[in-house]
Amino acid sequence: MTAPAADDLAADLGTRLGGTVRGLRRLSGGASRETWAFDLVRGDGALDELILRRDPPAAPRGGMPREAALLRAAASAGVPVPEVVDADEASIVVRRIAGETIPRKILRDPDYRDARRSLASQCGAILARVHTLGPGVVPGLEQVDQVDQWRAMLDVLGHPHPAFELALRWLHGNRPATAPPTLVHGDFRNGNLVVGPDGVRAVLDWELAHAGDPIEDLGWLCAKPWRFGVSLPVGGFGSYDDLVQAYEAEGGRTVDRDALHWWEVLATLKWGIMCIIQTTAHTSGALRSVELAALGRRVCETEWDLLEMLPGA
Repeated sequence: MTAPAADDLAADLGTRLGGTVRGLRRLSGGASRETWAFDLVRGDGALDELILRRDPPAAPRGGMPREAALLRAAASAGVPVPEVVDADEASIVVRRIAGETIPRKILRDPDYRDARRSLASQCGAILARVHTLGPGVVPGLEQVDQVDQWRAMLDVLGHPHPAFELALRWLHGNRPATAPPTLVHGDFRNGNLVVGPDGVRAVLDWELAHAGDPIEDLGWLCAKPWRFGVSLPVGGFGSYDDLVQAYEAEGGRTVDRDALHWWEVLATLKWGIMCIIQTTAHTSGALRSVELAALGRRVCETEWDLLEMLPGA
């Protein structure tokens, strides 16, 4: 964004929130939404440290009020989330939480050595709290058959990927028993967590939340793309046992390990197809982004991961 445009954004935020905006700066990361940090000085001199998340100019509008409602519902269930300050159709403002979100720093920096020992257990307990919320906690949460959904998506894209076809066939033929639906975060992973030396401080990015099987969230967290080069299966920082035992101890339902593997396979497939979608957004000219373009190379990595995960593949 050019300096004049940033100045306009700062002025709009000041009018909207009733104060003077200082230090407005765009943060890195986030392929689908923009993230800005700023300080708001109110008329009485009070200082608020805030974050603005907003849709890109060409993106559809309407998801931000729902995300604000999800954050408030999650907070009521004891889930650590940023406090919502304001939301409209295209953006949401929340209080800034100190901590790290970059996975490679969380997994490697000495400042987080102690935190890494408990992150998987903390994630299990947090997800158990998320899943106490019913699918109707926020109006309009959809539940779909995800195998059929991603089958249709791959067909629309028209890209030949035999490994994805093999995974879809296996997923269709090995479905776990249907569980009563709950709220599902949809993108609970390393990279969407604010982490401090004491562990998880906030869960971010609720835009993909929906109704569904709660084990979906556990499988997504365990998928290889979110380990960032570290062998530990849960986000690169913990074991399956750490995650599952904490989840069950906090009141989550009993986790069938075969079902967890099924959801991990589906998560890996979904990420591969998402990489095609996001790269296509760049190559088509709809949304030019080096980050989106770079995701194209991840497709073949995901194919390899699936072949290693599928029995007899």
